[in-house]
Amino acid sequence: MKKSFILCILSLFCGLSYGQVVINELDSDTPSTDDLEIVELKSDSPGFSMDGYVLVFFNGSTSGGDASYFALDLDGLSTDVNGILLIGSNAVSPVPEFILFDSTIQNGADAVALYLGNDTDFPDGTLATTTNLVDALVYDTSDADDTGLLTLLGETEQINENENNNKDAESIQRNNDGSYTVTTPTPGVPNDGSGVQFNGISFTVAANQYNEGDSFDIIFTTQNNVTSDLNFDFTINNGNFDTSDYSGSTSVTIPTGMNTATNTIQIIDDIDDEGDEELKITFGMIPSGFNRLNDNKEIRVIDNDFTMAAWGTPLNPTFGNVVNTAPIGYYNSLEGLANAPLVQAIEDIIADPATVRAHTYADIVEILNSADQSPENSNQVWLVYSEESRPKLDFDGFDNGGDEWNREHTYPRSRGGFNDNEADRIADGINVFVTTKVDSLRHANSDAHGLRAADRGENSSRGNRDYGEYSGPIGTLGSWQGDVARGIFFLTIRYDGLEVVNGDPDNSTVGQLGDLATLLTWHRNDPPDDFEMNRNNIIYEWQRNRNPFIDQPDLVEYIWGNNVGDTWSNTLSVIDNSISQFRIYPNPAKDYINISIDGNKGEIEMFSTLGTLVMKTSFKGANSILPITGISPGLYIAKIRVEENTIVKRIVIR
Repeated sequence: MKKSFILCILSLFCGLSYGQVVINELDSDTPSTDDLEIVELKSDSPGFSMDGYVLVFFNGSTSGGDASYFALDLDGLSTDVNGILLIGSNAVSPVPEFILFDSTIQNGADAVALYLGNDTDFPDGTLATTTNLVDALVYDTSDADDTGLLTLLGETEQINENENNNKDAESIQRNNDGSYTVTTPTPGVPNDGSGVQFNGISFTVAANQYNEGDSFDIIFTTQNNVTSDLNFDFTINNGNFDTSDYSGSTSVTIPTGMNTATNTIQIIDDIDDEGDEELKITFGMIPSGFNRLNDNKEIRVIDNDFTMAAWGTPLNPTFGNVVNTAPIGYYNSLEGLANAPLVQAIEDIIADPATVRAHTYADIVEILNSADQSPENSNQVWLVYSEESRPKLDFDGFDNGGDEWNREHTYPRSRGGFNDNEADRIADGINVFVTTKVDSLRHANSDAHGLRAADRGENSSRGNRDYGEYSGPIGTLGSWQGDVARGIFFLTIRYDGLEVVNGDPDNSTVGQLGDLATLLTWHRNDPPDDFEMNRNNIIYEWQRNRNPFIDQPDLVEYIWGNNVGDTWSNTLSVIDNSISQFRIYPNPAKDYINISIDGNKGEIEMFSTLGTLVMKTSFKGANSILPITGISPGLYIAKIRVEENTIVKRIVIR
């Protein structure tokens, strides 16, 4: 029990004192993503057990209030033969005994303190204190002194990590007399250069990504030739990637007098669609006298057994291949209604507290992996705005580096006034949910109808601008615009406190988003396709509500558009998108399009994504060739009418 240990520490018979372990080095601000952060502890004696100690980080900013933001329980850890315990990011070399997530340590004015106790003694927001304090370091990166934090921790000096104007390449180091020096980091070794010197072991791999069926070499190297055979093990298991996915030895021997060994791993090419995976190369127990110069390296394994959907991406849409899974009679209560009663009836369906479920923001990752799955590759998601696929594994937060995707609120959180809470950070699956009502605005934060997979950088660039003011990346074709419009329309009916308005309201006006006219145009020119219907079906499985503007797109006109005030009738609103034996080709097209259709004559209208009519012509015969040489390259919406039937297609003109 920790209490017994603490009492022992305070007892004269234990022979221990606070001076036995101190904060020896701190590097809080490192280049790029802060992936070289460290806190180093040093004990008077080697092999000192850190049981009964806790390391606490305090936020000295105005918002932080000199309170804790992270506490690390040190039970089970101990210092090495030099009395050093290194804690830090995985990219640090030598590799720390305890790995922190990148960017864990704040830059200052802040503090790190070592206490006797438990991490549960310091929940987030605990005010700094001297009670059970062993050692503390108050620091900054060219910030003003935080006198309050200094007082709370009983300190008189705040150390500037940037005192030499090179904070990215320097750390704060404790001298033997208790003073501090800011100089080049020395992780894992005594600051004065003394102590036992380790023979470092590292490994290299030729690539960061392999396909099923590939083999690759892992080359292990020591800094110096070994004086006797060096034997150790490593693992590559990670998550669902296990011994059934590879063959090859994970035991290593570097022979006497040598400094290298090579192990070959064969990735098994099975027939299962397991999705892309990542193996992780991790050292096992390292013999005395050696340390790890790198570790925990993840290697992507591409599964070649991915599947393709029977429908197209939003860039090459299809219609009528995905069956609407709405229950029979789901929208019957709307029949014969108009104006406010129609809106209320929709709300009663999609915000019914007896059936509708709310899940967590963390659950959204799993939902989007299915709902936004790329029709071209089941191991990827389709990204809104940038109109491209991205591996599911590259979700922001998995620390893969490079291009990543994240969760985009199409109705920005800052504009809607909804945010997450502690419970939102736990993914607990489809069978764990809470009830929700029309006034449960906070649940809009995790409503999948309003969230899309998006490129992380584009999500940031999009910010919280109104639509129209934001129309997507330059060079893209706007294939997402109708989808986003219908998501916005859904949210404004689903939740009290949200509306879509004309123009560009001030970004600080909570609960209003524009531009309605733009969104109406986008909705009309980009009708629901199979990708969107499949998405609606999957979200319904989780949330038990559907987006009615996907199932019944004409409803938009009865609430915001040309039919406001008219009585809704489902039988009059259905557009038949299933004209028999219809084809329009080639697509993409350049000089002409060919319409092959079961019927004697028809009419085609072609619109730009901004709603401009660029072509309108009639055609006769089952096969008609229509010239398009005067139309600029881009994405267009074609509406083809044959007798009483209408079909809508996207056409790309080169």
